[in-house]
Amino acid sequence: MDSGDAVPLSTSFPLPFRVLFLIGLGILGWATNLHGLHLLGIDAVSALELHSGRTFLPTNSPSSRVSWSLRASYMPVYRLFAGYATWCFAGWSLFRLTTHSNTMLVDAFKYIPALSSFGVITTLICPFELCQKRERDLFLQSAARCLFSSVDSPVYFSDVLFADVFTSFAKVLGDVWLSLCMLLPGGSLLSPPPLDGLSQWILPTLMSLPYIIRFRQCLIEHRSPTNTSKRPLLNALKYASSFPVIFLSAAQRIVVLELAEVKGELVAREPWHGEHPLFRLWLLAAVVNSLYSFWWDLTNDWGLNLLKPRSAESRNNPRPLVLPSLHSKTSSITGSSNAHIVTQSHTSSSHQVLGGTIYSHQSYPYGLRPVLLYPLLVYPLVMFFNLVLRMTWSIKLSSHLHSQSEGSALILWLEVAEVLRRWMWVFIRVEWEVVKNAQHKSPITSIRAAPEEVELMPSHRSDPMDDDWVVASERSG
Repeated sequence: MDSGDAVPLSTSFPLPFRVLFLIGLGILGWATNLHGLHLLGIDAVSALELHSGRTFLPTNSPSSRVSWSLRASYMPVYRLFAGYATWCFAGWSLFRLTTHSNTMLVDAFKYIPALSSFGVITTLICPFELCQKRERDLFLQSAARCLFSSVDSPVYFSDVLFADVFTSFAKVLGDVWLSLCMLLPGGSLLSPPPLDGLSQWILPTLMSLPYIIRFRQCLIEHRSPTNTSKRPLLNALKYASSFPVIFLSAAQRIVVLELAEVKGELVAREPWHGEHPLFRLWLLAAVVNSLYSFWWDLTNDWGLNLLKPRSAESRNNPRPLVLPSLHSKTSSITGSSNAHIVTQSHTSSSHQVLGGTIYSHQSYPYGLRPVLLYPLLVYPLVMFFNLVLRMTWSIKLSSHLHSQSEGSALILWLEVAEVLRRWMWVFIRVEWEVVKNAQHKSPITSIRAAPEEVELMPSHRSDPMDDDWVVASERSG
């Protein structure tokens, strides 16, 4: 270690521990997603189908217990994270105490991260009732459905969400392979293993796996007898656009070798090789993938109208219906016997509901949509961060850049930023799914000729029979 340098990340926080850290961050992110949706009153239980027979929640639980059900889904995840974090932190602390940031001792004690990783894998597949077995089984079942389900099987929204989150861990999946090579005899935690010959294609193939899963899900949806749109095919094209980024990045080794013959060996340390056509092709693929993915996030995954053509916007906007409650604190979306809907008879631009707003069909904020369940400021902020982090994530999929900075904190921070982006993405994605489900399930198509706005939560007014208000309720016997 050079005297003028700080302790390298490969010494203080080697790649296997970074992988464990990012996995733990994903577990915590999912727990806070479920918890946040619960606090915001979003009925994620129905959207994620957590009350169906495929999961541990009872199929006949009353809809009045939806709030309890969602709490029952995130509290075990918190406990799972607590146990996982304790185990990994103990292993990392032991590694730090034994190596004392001495690069000469790092490889001598690499069995510590190996044992830490082995403990995590063993616990994941453990058949005994410990360490939140129910949650571990749900994870394995969802992974099995994503990997091995038949082409005739339905694609559940929860599995789509699982696979989408998995794409944010594409680089982590590649890091698992690199970590395995480092921990095996002959490997070193201080530098990534050389990738020559056929082995140079193993890393991009593993990184492509999450996108292959989503690509396959989209094709299954497209082949479904109930599908009548091209949306699944266009979605499949989005995931297919990731493959050129990943594999052209692996081909950049050819670029370096060819330029080294002309400019010398120092060219390998340069990040920019714009004079080579393969480099320019990789850069084009990265830009196309990032912009297409950003457009798809806003237009289809979030239902926002910012990047929609005006004709498509008017065609696809939610009709000005009276919707049942989209929040889990009321029960109409989950089959309650009572569904109370309130609409104003006088004109106004919007109406506040718990955690969000419903705007009139003509006056909702530019680029958004009429039904917003979160505060208005959330949407432009999330769109901005999503664009910035989408662009950096395409670079993150480029394995040829990692060899120059694998020991630095830059790559780690980019991976953390992608987990954060996906964490924000999940909130808006589930919100849009809840809104769509409510529109499809609403048995009421209109109240009066042209209602200006609707309220998702029952109104608490002193005089519910005021002439300015109309209260409609539907009771099933």
